[in-house]
Amino acid sequence: MIPQSATQVEPLSLIKHTSLPEDWRIQLREAYRTPEQLLTALGFSMAQQAPLLADDQGFATLVPRAFAQKMRPQDPTDPLLLQVLPQAQEAITDPDFNDDPLQEASFNPMPGIVHKYQGRALLIAAGHCAINCRYCFRRHYPYGDQKRARNEWQQSLSYIEKHPEIEEIILSGGDPLALTDPQLFELITAIEAISHVKRLRIHSRLPIVLPQRITPELCQRLERSRLTCVMVVHANHANELAEDVAQACSRLREHKVQLLNQSVLLAQVNDSLASLKRLSERLFELGIMPYYLHLPDHVAGTTHFFVSLERGQSIVAQMQACMSGYLVPKLVREEPGKLSKTLYSPP
Repeated sequence: MIPQSATQVEPLSLIKHTSLPEDWRIQLREAYRTPEQLLTALGFSMAQQAPLLADDQGFATLVPRAFAQKMRPQDPTDPLLLQVLPQAQEAITDPDFNDDPLQEASFNPMPGIVHKYQGRALLIAAGHCAINCRYCFRRHYPYGDQKRARNEWQQSLSYIEKHPEIEEIILSGGDPLALTDPQLFELITAIEAISHVKRLRIHSRLPIVLPQRITPELCQRLERSRLTCVMVVHANHANELAEDVAQACSRLREHKVQLLNQSVLLAQVNDSLASLKRLSERLFELGIMPYYLHLPDHVAGTTHFFVSLERGQSIVAQMQACMSGYLVPKLVREEPGKLSKTLYSPP
């Protein structure tokens, strides 16, 4: 785990123009780790901050400066800010929202492995992220019980070796790209040694929130792999996809990594035709195919992000009416106990 550091907060006039360290690990050390730091950097006075501050419910604030630079200063409704700022509504309890809405523990044959889908297994490669998104469906996941020390990786890899029906490994977390290059390369090499594995899929938010993580060494290693490498990035709003993200995605594509995007449909963030249309068009400009639009999971502390199925279907129907089909993501939901995602068509 990268140690926390005392973060110096820039004046509002500098936040958009401050140059960032090239080393992504330094950027992560310098991330905002309290709501007060983030709001001060965005130009909110102490008086303006007061009604915006809320208890984090045990899920700490973590926001890279590269992501904060894309937020609108002094705008409490900014869609990027709403994804990361603790809200008072997180304290709301609802019997339909719980700590493990997907019942992943039922498909956890050993620490660090989720084997739910036929032909695929999900490996928890890291127990931490570069950003703490308030809607995260694993915000209550027991990462402390599933530390990915190197000797524990071997247990997961042994499980995969014993199941020849597994052709695709999905690296998840936390965020697998929160690992350093040497750590990640060690894991990839071990997966490559399992002959029946054909594809490696990496789910990561880092290319979006900390694009400097896409190092030349990472791109070259993925291109050299005998596995077909797919990276599923997680972008929810077009404002996240600035030039630094475009450059990171370009580096990946130049090294033969296929890019897909998976969004979460979030109230007040992207639950409109205009927002999702702009997102899909910007993704395609960057060489990223819109993939899934997830209805939000029923995670405790996230009721304020909830969007109904009917609302989601209506928006997708509007997208289909005005956009090319390849720009319209599939509307899906993960449901506990089901062995595949549930796909929803417009009404």
